Amino acid sequence: MSPSTTAFVEQNRDRLLEELKQFLRIPSISAQPAHASDVRRAAEFVVSSLRSAGLENVQIIPTAGHPLVYADWLHAPGKPTVLCYGHYDVQPPDPLDEWISPPFEPTVRNGNLYARGSADDKGQVYSQIKAVEALREVNGKPPVNLKFLIEGEEETGGESIAKYVADNASKLKADVALVSDTELYAEGIPTLCIGLRGLIYTEIEARGPSRDLHSGMYGGAAPNAIFGLIELLAKMKDANGHINIPGMYDDVRAPSPEEKRSWSILPFDEREFLKNEVGSKCLTGEPGFSVFERTWARPTLEVHGIAGGYTAPGAKTVIPAKATAKVSMRMVPDQKPEKILAAYKQFVKENTPAGIETEVRLLSAGPAIMVDPSHPAIRIAANAFSEILGRETVFIRSGGSIPIVGDFAKHLGIPTILMGFGLPDDGLHSPNEKYKIANYYTGIMTIAHFLEQYGEQYGK
Repeated sequence: MSPSTTAFVEQNRDRLLEELKQFLRIPSISAQPAHASDVRRAAEFVVSSLRSAGLENVQIIPTAGHPLVYADWLHAPGKPTVLCYGHYDVQPPDPLDEWISPPFEPTVRNGNLYARGSADDKGQVYSQIKAVEALREVNGKPPVNLKFLIEGEEETGGESIAKYVADNASKLKADVALVSDTELYAEGIPTLCIGLRGLIYTEIEARGPSRDLHSGMYGGAAPNAIFGLIELLAKMKDANGHINIPGMYDDVRAPSPEEKRSWSILPFDEREFLKNEVGSKCLTGEPGFSVFERTWARPTLEVHGIAGGYTAPGAKTVIPAKATAKVSMRMVPDQKPEKILAAYKQFVKENTPAGIETEVRLLSAGPAIMVDPSHPAIRIAANAFSEILGRETVFIRSGGSIPIVGDFAKHLGIPTILMGFGLPDDGLHSPNEKYKIANYYTGIMTIAHFLEQYGEQYGK
């Protein structure tokens, strides 16, 4: 990376941080209709930032949900085109009483910036935008062609962007996509993610009696919707974490011996992982598989919430008529979402307790993704990352899901570079989410350096 680009970041540290704080103050919670105007305001902030960075054709694209933001700069003939992606929406901050400082008032403590969305994904996507600004200020123009597509529904399933990508393949044509929505394996270790689990997210509604009933008058004879739902959920997975849905493991592709060997040399301490990241008494899951296998390369089934009946203070002795549960399944390479969903629905049908009716609603679905680490753009990104942080880049998988990566592969035919700058303890989706300020600046410099190197080495 050119010293002048490094100097740009150093000379503008305060401004770059203050701009990110402005972005983080916008409570762009996509899941809550009451914040629709804030989501729009965040989109407008992104538009302004892209224009300031020198991007052209900047526009807000209306959708059936929250708007997309598009921009491009296409004045580098003979050079590759990079499609940059991120999201400006955030998770709800609940529970609020567990935040040390307000979730939408960015606060600096111990070199970290605490705010909802700081690491996921406002801080990271802003590094992309500011990397382009740095290159323009230093060199007069970017070294590659650029397209930006930034969404406001990533935290609620990303339906609008999935449809847009499918319908606008020619407009979005590129050589590679760049996504900054992942993390370093550990502090100071340059990390590229080459595998993501897929996701099926559902809601199950259980219905028992036609209305809530008095438990003294009807208890022992009337079906209980909550208890019926609990019975059903308990059948889905055994005490060892083995999923009981028929066919769940039929198509699971095991990691190669080479990949498992590469995981074995990562700096990992299971006791530290349990203490500092999980915070429970013990780890759970399938016996015979390492933590990396369980979190990166095995399917999972999790219950995220159950609602129904009476939960306010005091007593109300009702047999609830209705209950709902949020249930997701993570999938690994070679598993097909449509096949797993069909088996899941059949399992629910066959295992619903007597007196209970159930309905499965699909909220979102996307397949697992693997990226070839030998692809030229991935190789250049790895080298650029290593040069900035001074250590060899490691290749890992993530247990999470980024559906847009699959959409880019399916509709645009391009690989995605998953170059993120978060840390494992950043607390994504949790109270006191943070982003290390030094990593924000590192992100700007690393992305700029990658774009420079990709422009120089393209086709070599």
